[in-house]
Amino acid sequence: MATVMQKIKDIEDEMAKTQKNKATAHHLGLLKAKLAKLRRELLTPTTKGGGGAGEGFDVTKSGDARVGLVGFPSVGKSTLLNKLTGTFSEVASYEFTTLTCIPGVITYRGAKIQLLDLPGIIEGAKDGKGRGRQVISTARTCNCILIVLDAIKPITHKRLIEKELEGFGIRLNKEPPNLTFRKKEKGGINFTSTVANTHLDLETVKAICSEYKIHNADVTLRFDATADDLIDVIEGSRIYTPCIYVVNKIDQITLEELEILDKLPHYCPVSAHLEWNLDGLLEMIWEYLNLTRIYTKPKGMNPDYEDPVILSSKRKTVEDFCFRIHKDMLKQFKYALVWGSSAKHKPQRVGKEHELEDEDVVQIIKKV
Repeated sequence: MATVMQKIKDIEDEMAKTQKNKATAHHLGLLKAKLAKLRRELLTPTTKGGGGAGEGFDVTKSGDARVGLVGFPSVGKSTLLNKLTGTFSEVASYEFTTLTCIPGVITYRGAKIQLLDLPGIIEGAKDGKGRGRQVISTARTCNCILIVLDAIKPITHKRLIEKELEGFGIRLNKEPPNLTFRKKEKGGINFTSTVANTHLDLETVKAICSEYKIHNADVTLRFDATADDLIDVIEGSRIYTPCIYVVNKIDQITLEELEILDKLPHYCPVSAHLEWNLDGLLEMIWEYLNLTRIYTKPKGMNPDYEDPVILSSKRKTVEDFCFRIHKDMLKQFKYALVWGSSAKHKPQRVGKEHELEDEDVVQIIKKV
């Protein structure tokens, strides 16, 4: 472990000393690829000994979505969890109160959202310090991350936490890079781009590929990609997660300071202790999770508006809906009747590939 960490430090030092220009782009690309490989090595838990991930970290995923609270110690994550879910997570004014991962559940608009209070993150978590590996590997399973910041502490904490999460392959409020990477049997590295390129050239692409022992591949860019983007695609294990910056303890700052914070993107001001703007935070979590509520309608009865079936925005066809109710339902599926914004007329008869919209009503007609 120490040798890997030393190698990481040596590469980071070399990158810090290297001037960024066209002549050094190829060298920096190579260093970034080496760094990504070392981080992966460091953060993939070994199966030999070591007692696993530690108590409280293997939290079973429950509900319709999972939201993780990440932040430095004593920023008010436990208070926020207590107020939002009614789950008790120990609160104290000293640092490192929460040493295991505490789950709670919020029921909001018919959806059950699991909220995890992850132990206070410290600098160097991405390099295996503290309990960083467990914290961030649990954060990787979340559908949305809340970075909790203390309004009276420096805003630089935001950047430090982002750096830790990015080092672990979590990309916040970003889309996957629009580039195609395809390995092939022969023909060397073929590099094409549909846009003007300012960061990557053939030499840099070849250097990064050779670090991964890839000598034959087609690389196609559809935007001005960086070496980091190419490494992300080759690594293939990156998680793209929506993130909200929850600035807590706003009762301790002035209105002028609050207005400055208000200019931050993806930001939500709260006071967990005084329960200020918790409704606004829940509304924002709902928006970022982008869930779809579908109501069921049994034959000859009114729709059940109390208990919707919750689908993700990426998987919301009638087939996905059937699968959420029961995996055998598709075997008996004949067609569905849909009322709502996805239907052209009310009701519309549809097949299993029909895409549903939020608050549609669905009746499944089975084969006789």
